[in-house]
Amino acid sequence: MKTVYFLRHAKSSWDDPSLADYDRPLAGRGRKAAPAMGLYMHERGWIPDKILCSGARRARETLDAVASPWSGCPPVEIRDDIYHGGPDTLLRLIRSLPDTLGTVLLVGHNPALEEAALSLAPSGDPKVRQRMAEKYPTGALAVVDLPVNSWKEVREGTGYLRAFVRPKDLE
Repeated sequence: MKTVYFLRHAKSSWDDPSLADYDRPLAGRGRKAAPAMGLYMHERGWIPDKILCSGARRARETLDAVASPWSGCPPVEIRDDIYHGGPDTLLRLIRSLPDTLGTVLLVGHNPALEEAALSLAPSGDPKVRQRMAEKYPTGALAVVDLPVNSWKEVREGTGYLRAFVRPKDLE
């Protein structure tokens, strides 16, 4: 069994219009939501073996805040292809993981993150899946279990949506 945690970056700031999209920081709401999600993950034992994070500033700041309640941060790989790529890029990254890893956290952006999670997990609680399909807000986390022994076996439709948690669910 393998598990992917799909975390959309927390709410970003648009205060400085001169910044490139890649360089936008977290907004106050994002700086509050991200550590709350990290604590939620910690309380459930949802700490990944490895983290793949977009190189965009808001994604890296989200990761720093999410990991702050954890007793240690797993290995992190910053990947610009997460920022630039679509769902196929994310699935390719997942399939390239070493089988020694059981869990991975992907910190990225929509629409790629949502599309990858939906394509992997056609099953799960229909109400939860519908909520995820309707809106995957900033700071939200999808947990997808994959009944495979090797990451190379991951294909569209192979997973089960175990959970979908939005920052407002934690308030």
